[in-house]
Amino acid sequence: VLTTIGLISGGSLAGVYKKSSPLIEKHRLEELKKAIFDVLPEAKSYKELEKDGFKAYEGLDNSNNPVGIAFEAEGNGFQAKISMMVGIDNQFEKLKGMKVLYQIETPGLGNKIEFDEFRNQFKGLSVKPQIEYVKNKKPEKPNEIQAITAATISSKAVVKILNNEIKKISETFKKTVKVG
Repeated sequence: VLTTIGLISGGSLAGVYKKSSPLIEKHRLEELKKAIFDVLPEAKSYKELEKDGFKAYEGLDNSNNPVGIAFEAEGNGFQAKISMMVGIDNQFEKLKGMKVLYQIETPGLGNKIEFDEFRNQFKGLSVKPQIEYVKNKKPEKPNEIQAITAATISSKAVVKILNNEIKKISETFKKTVKVG
């Protein structure tokens, strides 16, 4: 009896997964596309760039002029992986935006990395020298953000992920992208 119940349950779960998996992937791709335009607000369209195993999205305005590069950045947070979409200018010097795509940081603390108050600090943020965070004071330099109170680890993780991925993406795509 238990074997029969196990087989039926397992078969049901496999069927649900098989049916829902394409829908989940479709929704993930829609969120990804929406995030590109969130981090590159001037973009009206984009084209995919792929080089050396890295994927990026070149944002284009109405006249097909490049307005920046969007890319996914992922790394470890306090509790699990943090995945973000990041927009940067064509010179790879200033961020245009950042949006968290996935995180399971501590509710009420680390999950504030998704809130506009934290995200807006990255608009126009200089990435040279690399991004830094400050605690319990206002940022004084063009490359600094203010860490979330009581969630320094999550703030530090976001900064570390951004610095690592910006370095990789700029080394990979700097010569490929038209500076405009």
